[in-house]
Amino acid sequence: MSRARLHRMASTLPLGTKNLPEPLSLKKLIGPSFIILGLGLGSGEVILWPYLASNYGLGLVWGIVVGVTMQFFINMEVERYALIYGESIFVGFARLLKWLPFWFILSTFLGFGWPGIGLAGAKLLSKALMIENARAVGITVFIAIGLILSLGRVLYKTVEHLQKILIGIGVPFVILLTVYLAKSQDVVELAKGIVGQGNGFTFLPEGIVFATFLGALAYAGAGGNLNLAQSCYVRDKGYGMGKYAGRITSLITGKNQKPTPITGNTFPMNEVNLRRFRAWWRVMNLEHFLIFWCLGLLTMLTLSLLAYVTAYGVPGNEQSIAFVMNEATVIALRTLPAFGIAFLLVTGVMLCATQLTVLDSTSRIMTENVLLLLHGKNLNISRVYYLILWVQILFGITVFSLGFDEPKNLIVLGAVINAFTMFVYTGLLLWLGNRALARPLRPSWWRNAALLLTFAFFGYFCTLTLIDKFFA
Repeated sequence: MSRARLHRMASTLPLGTKNLPEPLSLKKLIGPSFIILGLGLGSGEVILWPYLASNYGLGLVWGIVVGVTMQFFINMEVERYALIYGESIFVGFARLLKWLPFWFILSTFLGFGWPGIGLAGAKLLSKALMIENARAVGITVFIAIGLILSLGRVLYKTVEHLQKILIGIGVPFVILLTVYLAKSQDVVELAKGIVGQGNGFTFLPEGIVFATFLGALAYAGAGGNLNLAQSCYVRDKGYGMGKYAGRITSLITGKNQKPTPITGNTFPMNEVNLRRFRAWWRVMNLEHFLIFWCLGLLTMLTLSLLAYVTAYGVPGNEQSIAFVMNEATVIALRTLPAFGIAFLLVTGVMLCATQLTVLDSTSRIMTENVLLLLHGKNLNISRVYYLILWVQILFGITVFSLGFDEPKNLIVLGAVINAFTMFVYTGLLLWLGNRALARPLRPSWWRNAALLLTFAFFGYFCTLTLIDKFFA
């Protein structure tokens, strides 16, 4: 892309110029990766990968390693952009193609508007608390999510603190439970599965539904457009040029209700700023590697192993989220009944917390893109965000109130849509990173290679899913 074209696009989405701040320590940087990790806990970690493990064994867990690694590279390119410009990556995409905001609004709503994650959490909570009406619990959960997000004074801090608490309680509980129940041969099966060796198959078992596997790949982490929301969290955390950006505050308890620009700033190409950029980049990679890749991979493998040692081969696993109920039953039999109930409570709360973070992220994404479509309007970001949030909440309540209350099918539907969106925006990330950034700031050849492989990988499995759906 020519510099002249970049300047023309910048005239409608202007960038300021400021010096890049000094990098923060790793301790101060930790935060956004917890949010994006929490986004994956309710879809891939708790539902889709354990579902596959309970029905097909551990021979598919190689997909977890591949999926979380692909998403690590995607997320870091998203963070690179936010670090350099202090704005969401959607602004950068809009500079490339002015119609892309339409695509991101539509694909985000279609991918995550279905309330499968929250409904699954409501069903598990109603089972644990012996409440017959799961829909009523679901309605309560969605309204509670809206109130939590609406009443927190600074939105980012509310979401980050909640995810840190829940991950800090839920993940150790699951790990300890798995360590107690798993035997050495189960760990051997897990190790074999990491290299694609399953029970009677290599890499993919015969008869697997490609849509479910593709959805699990997409949800080996946050999935879909939610990965792109990482740029919003990096900006709101104040990474790099995000230090100069505004924040979304509560309409009720927040102080700053002035219109905030969605465009950011960039820094002059001098030795001081380049040195600071390299320091920021090192510590951001370390933070995301430790929290998202290491902790995320450990959590997904552990939950899959737990599903295998408790529910593999139990009748009825293929029906909805029955495998989670089967897990709880076996856990209660092998330990104490209280642990079976605790497992349902922990997984139910994790799913509901994920639904909260999903609604926050999708509301951010659609807010950014609505404002990009109306870039000439002087709108209050917080007001647009909360309007979109409550529209989504009411839509979710309407969906399962009308009888669409099969959570796994809703999750798989959303996951497949999100896998296709990941295929699209991986190509866009390659274009943006290599054409719109200054040469010293562009991704290295091996990071470009990782994105190209991700693009090809999702393209291949998206094609297989379409063939399986329409031509098989």
